[in-house]
Amino acid sequence: MLLLPLLGAFAISVYAKTLIDPSAEEEAMAYLSQFGYLQKPLESDSEDFSPEEVQKAIKAFQLASQLPETGLLDSATLERMKQPRCGLEDPFNQVTLRYLLLGRWRKKNLTYRIYNYTPDMTKAEVREAIQAAFKYWSDITPLKFREIDYGRADIRISFHERGVGCSRPFDGPGKVLAHADIPELGTVHFDEDEYWTEGTYLGVNLRIIAAHELGHALGLGHSRFTNALMAPVYAGYKPNFHLHNDDVKGMQALYGINEKYEEERKPVTTTVPAVPTPTSPYPDPCHDNLDAIILGPYGKTYAFKGDYVWTITDYGIGPLTRIQSLWKGLPGNLDAAVHSKRTKRTYFFKGDKLWRYTDFKLNYGYPKVLTRVPPNIGAALYWEENQKIFLFKGDDYWQWDELAWSALQPKKISSLFTGIPGKVDAALTWKNGKIYFFKGDKYWRVNKQLRMDRGYPLSKAERWMQCIHLD
Repeated sequence: MLLLPLLGAFAISVYAKTLIDPSAEEEAMAYLSQFGYLQKPLESDSEDFSPEEVQKAIKAFQLASQLPETGLLDSATLERMKQPRCGLEDPFNQVTLRYLLLGRWRKKNLTYRIYNYTPDMTKAEVREAIQAAFKYWSDITPLKFREIDYGRADIRISFHERGVGCSRPFDGPGKVLAHADIPELGTVHFDEDEYWTEGTYLGVNLRIIAAHELGHALGLGHSRFTNALMAPVYAGYKPNFHLHNDDVKGMQALYGINEKYEEERKPVTTTVPAVPTPTSPYPDPCHDNLDAIILGPYGKTYAFKGDYVWTITDYGIGPLTRIQSLWKGLPGNLDAAVHSKRTKRTYFFKGDKLWRYTDFKLNYGYPKVLTRVPPNIGAALYWEENQKIFLFKGDDYWQWDELAWSALQPKKISSLFTGIPGKVDAALTWKNGKIYFFKGDKYWRVNKQLRMDRGYPLSKAERWMQCIHLD
């Protein structure tokens, strides 16, 4: 077992402040060992790590993830470890903040072959995604890539189910997405347990993951810049994704600069399939208004639109998931939602009905008909200061105590919240204790005095969904 003897004073100092359970500690230790942050010398027979080694490894991971270097397994650090990622190690505790070079090919004209295809996409879609992935690198270097359909290729691409046909077995959906070998081995493997897609926020984007793994196959290691293609953690689908300067400089250090590439221009863009149109069955987190947003079970932020929900982290948005795959029995196209920190219950509003869940289990007797507030509630939030739930519709709000009966009388939003518009789409109290209101692409932040903070409103797409690449 990879959870090593971290008891006594060190365990108290590192873990007690976070109140995490032992299984989370074990997973964190396994993660640090699997991805290169904890490494024992070859001559050592012991599986134990000293408290100093563990703390140094946690700090290295936090530095690589652009998190505060506390050396503690806090919630932000554990959340980062749960993000889907590449299977290659992160030797960040041994390098500087620049690109990593793992090797290079001795030639610049390379062949590749796709040995099998995922059933999630058509063969033509897979080939187009792989071609686009190679193009990121050929655009900026003299490298040329040619697909072949027989014989041994330089770079060999295939999809594998867990435990089948791969020397480094995958671990199921949502964890390690893919891995590749460094030059000149040429293998690139994708986890068939993932749902591979293109041009949508649903599932895992094949083009971006393929470009990342090809970066390894061409000689690049992981980047410490979380917005770089070569960052170890998958940040989700982004329309018009382009390379980070760290990606560009690293690959050009290996193979030189493409004569057509202008160094003074912005990072290279690659043409990608169009973003889903309004007729698409899937919502577009970058452009669609929110139905609801909550800081929900297990401290995760969930955003809702139509029949789908996705998580939001400091590193971008997670794949779209059907609402009913998490909250069974809950319809789509919600009016509002709120998670109570007081009772650990989550309330969902649609029309004249209310659904109540504990974690992801529907409570007995629900849904119920709303009788004390009007139907079609616009937004809801839990306010930590008085442990009440606020319901919003139009220009009015209602204050509700979920554990005691009280009269529910409408009041004007402007009588309590300064600087906030009416008819908001969604609202929540977030981890920092501040309240956020969403309307269209704008959001407003409210402090504990219930006044709008200076500098707001800001763009939801840019700041919350991270749809606009800023590097």
